[in-house]
Amino acid sequence: MSVIGSLIFCTDCGNLLDSIAASNRVLNCNQCGASYPSNDFVNLTVTSKSSETAFPSSLRQKRSVVKTTLSRDEQAEEGATIKEKCPQCGKDEMQYYSLQLRSADEGATIFYSCTDCGYKFSTNN
Repeated sequence: MSVIGSLIFCTDCGNLLDSIAASNRVLNCNQCGASYPSNDFVNLTVTSKSSETAFPSSLRQKRSVVKTTLSRDEQAEEGATIKEKCPQCGKDEMQYYSLQLRSADEGATIFYSCTDCGYKFSTNN
């Protein structure tokens, strides 16, 4: 008899043994007729663990590994100051920060904010 996980096989022919029939203290192979005492695996414990993706659910599919929204604290982030002309007021200084909102092989999205009038816009690189 050979035990792999929760399966019990006949060592003579390789047939899968019916472990439900172990209540009569002997496991018999239906293929070759070999018999095995069931006390060989009485104290055997099998532990199974499924992966997180084993059973699909609508809630899990809605969950994203990519963050697509910003909290109020993150939106207030000022970022670095650069010399860039504001399209609305014409001032030559703006603040910017970038976020990777699209797939990794595409460019980041740059968010600009005017230090004078507060005008905001974004560009995709």
